[in-house]
Amino acid sequence: MKKERNIELELATRKYKKPNWIFYFIYWFACRFIITRPFHPEFKVYDKLSDCKGPAFLIWNHQSRRDHAMLTVLAWPRRINFLAEHASFFRSHLSYVFKLNKIIPKKVLSNDLQSLRAIWDVIKQNGVVAFAPEGFASVFGDNQPTVPGTGRFLQVFGIPVYFASLQGGYLSTSKVTDEDRPGKFRAQLRLLFSPEDLKKMTPQQIEEKINEVSRHDDFKWNKENHFAYKSKEGICTNLADICYRCPKCGTEFEMTAEKDYIECRHCGNKATMDEYYEFHKASPDCVIPESPTEWEHLERQVIIDEIRKDPEYSFSAKVKLGYMPNDHLLTDLKTSEPCGEGIYTVDHKGVHYRGTRFGKEWGFDMDYNQIFTYPSSFMLDTFSLYVDDEYYDFVPTECRCVAKITLLTEEMHRYHVNRWKNFPWFDYMYEGKELGIDLK
Repeated sequence: MKKERNIELELATRKYKKPNWIFYFIYWFACRFIITRPFHPEFKVYDKLSDCKGPAFLIWNHQSRRDHAMLTVLAWPRRINFLAEHASFFRSHLSYVFKLNKIIPKKVLSNDLQSLRAIWDVIKQNGVVAFAPEGFASVFGDNQPTVPGTGRFLQVFGIPVYFASLQGGYLSTSKVTDEDRPGKFRAQLRLLFSPEDLKKMTPQQIEEKINEVSRHDDFKWNKENHFAYKSKEGICTNLADICYRCPKCGTEFEMTAEKDYIECRHCGNKATMDEYYEFHKASPDCVIPESPTEWEHLERQVIIDEIRKDPEYSFSAKVKLGYMPNDHLLTDLKTSEPCGEGIYTVDHKGVHYRGTRFGKEWGFDMDYNQIFTYPSSFMLDTFSLYVDDEYYDFVPTECRCVAKITLLTEEMHRYHVNRWKNFPWFDYMYEGKELGIDLK
């Protein structure tokens, strides 16, 4: 009788060490001359990782699914053990490569002792561990705040911390499409913290410094640099996943984005977008923000105001529920398998699901001490969440509202808890407003 596979057990018992030299050389060669080549990469190393003979951390502003290739080239000849989303190890096209490359699984935005043990194992072998302090790749083209606890984590290890600054990655591989868009991808490497720096600083100061060096907006960056990005499907395809609210009439989920244009079906507000990711109004009376990130900032401000005005505020969406099978790998680039459907709700008490799972009634409630945002899914048609340490996908079926659910959850957390604080440069959004239980 064939023994049933247990992928969770395989990951839990896997031993971690520095990647094999031969395989890693092949991997580096592919990154340098194949994977990054279409993006016309520019590399600048100010502080060589090879000058550090002992263990080190490599952190970066996570922009895209191609970041790993850029970091591999920057760090060469040092071999990197990347941290990657635990759920990705259940996908067939990634599983074997991850195993060969000694990539460490991490359950994003959750406590994960298994990954911590693996990190210790690599550090004890004088290895280099790479992770994104934001926890996941950029959702809207700019960076997210550092996950709370990162500063203390770095202090515990007390080893050098290098920082890779990336530009152009989101424009090359965004969250609204699975298309690669050749253009420009820049990467620089510097030493950010020495062991002595980490000793002298508080955890909060460390996190503030990471936020400062990570500050970036790809759309704003390209407005200054003016690089063209090639798209076969159309540069605006699925852009309404981010730009879901019409800035002219305020209607939500009536924006349509195809080929090179985005338009409101309700009022006709319209713009085209060129290969430089710049909007052009269809007529003088159209109201179009400067960039998709600025569009998202306006949507966030609307949510910030609405949830404070309405103590009964609630937003619900019909969703399909997906789970992570443990006895076989996912194929065809899927991130989960269907297991139910129901209603997902965000309100002042938390996030909730009521529906089915494996043919039976099932649901959960999580408050904002338990959640502050969502792990970044492959694209903006799906959001994911760990419930009782189990991974689930949620796919809205009636409208593409992942961006709104994400923004709403983040701002509900900031309104009621505010442990995961926004950047100081966005303080203007909260001026004169209550922000977190610590300020009430």
